[in-house]
Amino acid sequence: MRSVWKGAISFGLVSIPVQLFTATANRAVSLHQVHAQDGGRIRYRRICAVDGQEVPYSDVAKGYELPNGDVVVLDEEDFAELPLSSSRAIDVVSFVEANTVDPIQLSRCYYCEPIGAGVKPYILLREALERTGKVAQVKVALRQRESLAMLRPRNGILVLQLLLWPDEVRKPPFTVLDDDVQLRQQELRMAESYVETLTGGVDEVEMVDHYRVALEQLVEAKVAGREVEQPKAPTEDGATVGDLLEALRRSVEDAKRGRDEGV
Repeated sequence: MRSVWKGAISFGLVSIPVQLFTATANRAVSLHQVHAQDGGRIRYRRICAVDGQEVPYSDVAKGYELPNGDVVVLDEEDFAELPLSSSRAIDVVSFVEANTVDPIQLSRCYYCEPIGAGVKPYILLREALERTGKVAQVKVALRQRESLAMLRPRNGILVLQLLLWPDEVRKPPFTVLDDDVQLRQQELRMAESYVETLTGGVDEVEMVDHYRVALEQLVEAKVAGREVEQPKAPTEDGATVGDLLEALRRSVEDAKRGRDEGV
């Protein structure tokens, strides 16, 4: 892994030198748009909508379109005047209970590695978070943009998890929020029973991207000139059950049967 950022965690009067590494990797199979007849890559050109001319990348700027369609062009000098943080610090703003952070705000995450003399205060902060069950809410400037984030311990390492700003989370406008639906106690107990039956570890088979595996096998078969074998579609066990309680009962039975077979 390559370091993507170097700076320091500002923990009160303590400064902890760290470097960040991207914690996740996208394993999706990369596909390109090509000409179906000869496999040639499809290239796109930057064409100006006003004069129809191709524009070199050096002449490309950023613009903000006004409601009336006019465009305000912004250059590098304009962006230089913005109050962007150039600090190389991860500033701790507060500490909160780990379960109070809404998962909908979670974004990219990075591993934090201590540098040099930062090892001891790094471990101190990690242990303090683990013992108290809290996470640190921080602000950090990455790629010239200030972001809200949290620091949390994971398997002995501090992880910097970027967060969406609160106003970036949409409010759901759905009518279900106002629906007054009466649930029977039998339905609730059966639903809870299903939850309890499936509570526990997840089967490793369910943690595989089957689409990616199938796509890789498809490509390999194409290269080798083999006929591609299509996986069988899952079959439905019986007709669709219309009654909610009966559907829940059968779901519990199927879940118990699947768990027993997996033992």
